Amino acid sequence: MFEEQVTRVKITSAVILVGMASMLAAVVTDHWAVLSPRVEKLNATCEAAHFGLWRLCKKSIFIVEEDPEGKGCGPISLPGAENCSYFKHFTSGEEAEVFEVKTQKEYNISAAAIAIFSLFFMFLGTLCVVLSFGKGRDYLLRPGGMFFAFAGLCIIISVEVMRQSVKRMIDSDETIWIEYYYSWSFTCACASFTLLILSGGALLLISMPHMPRNPWETCMDAEPDTLE
Repeated sequence: MFEEQVTRVKITSAVILVGMASMLAAVVTDHWAVLSPRVEKLNATCEAAHFGLWRLCKKSIFIVEEDPEGKGCGPISLPGAENCSYFKHFTSGEEAEVFEVKTQKEYNISAAAIAIFSLFFMFLGTLCVVLSFGKGRDYLLRPGGMFFAFAGLCIIISVEVMRQSVKRMIDSDETIWIEYYYSWSFTCACASFTLLILSGGALLLISMPHMPRNPWETCMDAEPDTLE
């Protein structure tokens, strides 16, 4: 690998690290969306919720004055009793919670599964980039770039599935939540998509063979044929 190529790979790797950190933050946290019921009156308790790929947290908030941002029960940062429960992605039973029965559990399962694929592709891409620094292994940059691009595509698909899950939940007549907004975990997922897609494309460009500046450059650099 040429010195100029090494510098470009290192810069791209730094961007990839930011994208990986954003993805990990999105996958392991539960602030993808914040849900709020209608606030009928002040000086009363309402139940807001926030959730991610793995669990749903409900929070009882005592409302003294209206939310200046107009988001109903909240903001979610207000103090209150919080109760979190993990989604039973891989188990079945009759004790299903509200989220599982009434808010399209299959959407959340799909989003979590796709996010796991994204982490897997991210691991493979990291392995390829690390090994590419070895002598004569720069060809690994190409599959590494593809793996990071696949990871970015998977996480944005997971984002879209979660969006559909939230919309179905809000539109359902069987849930108390009528308002929602996307929170910082959702932002991290979108940021990781952008960074990983761009970084994957950059690695593919870096791994491409050198293109001649002039049409005749390749012919002039070729060794002349020798006559026997």
